[in-house]
Amino acid sequence: MDLKISNQLFIVCGASSGFGRAIAEALVREGARIIAIARNEPKLKDLQTASPDRVRILAGDIAEPGTLEQLLTIAREEPVHGVLVNAGGPPAKTVMETTLDDWDTAYRHILRWKVALTQSLAPGMIQAGYGRFLYIESSSVKQPLENLVLSNAFRVAVTGFVKTFSREIAATGVTLNVLAPGSHDTPAIERIYRKKSEQTNTDPETVRRQAAKEIPVGFLGDASDLASLAVWLLSPFSRYITGQTISVDGGQVRGIFG
Repeated sequence: MDLKISNQLFIVCGASSGFGRAIAEALVREGARIIAIARNEPKLKDLQTASPDRVRILAGDIAEPGTLEQLLTIAREEPVHGVLVNAGGPPAKTVMETTLDDWDTAYRHILRWKVALTQSLAPGMIQAGYGRFLYIESSSVKQPLENLVLSNAFRVAVTGFVKTFSREIAATGVTLNVLAPGSHDTPAIERIYRKKSEQTNTDPETVRRQAAKEIPVGFLGDASDLASLAVWLLSPFSRYITGQTISVDGGQVRGIFG
């Protein structure tokens, strides 16, 4: 299926590994061009080497104002058609293990920069009459996850922001949606398994196997599967879908509207 995104320009945050890397590669396969951002410069360079004419890289922490301003400077050079808003999660902690500094840091890394990036790029898309924002959050926005209170709290705030803004600009041709992944075989999930391992005095591999058994489909997700849905949501074909939070979790969320 031709997704009609050949030569369109996308910003991909967190592009060096996990969901961001899988989506970056999927976009390039569809003929799109990307600005890939992440802290791991060597991995970004590997991505660029594979498709030098389609990948531009920016190494840095997107949550830091300096990196965000560098990105916006690059983005002003030509119209941006879509943005994958994605970054790593906070440490795995219970409520009483957190400090107020943890909460301040989580606000900056989960919510604040996403609002700033969206507010900066949305006007150009609105003026053009077309654009796609896709946020990678977590199934915790529908069903809180153990030991992830910081993620549980602030990712819900992101979905509230997305839902509100999507309605405010629904008639402009710009859509905003959220993907809420459950347990996937990516580096990000290891912090959860390590935390559970410490709490239960069980080796991490045993924790991983037990976690997979609790997923209705019986296995951890693969980033490439989520990427196929993400790229479609970043394409013109998703024009009638906005303000939605879509679970990608193997059936793990128990709610009727999971």
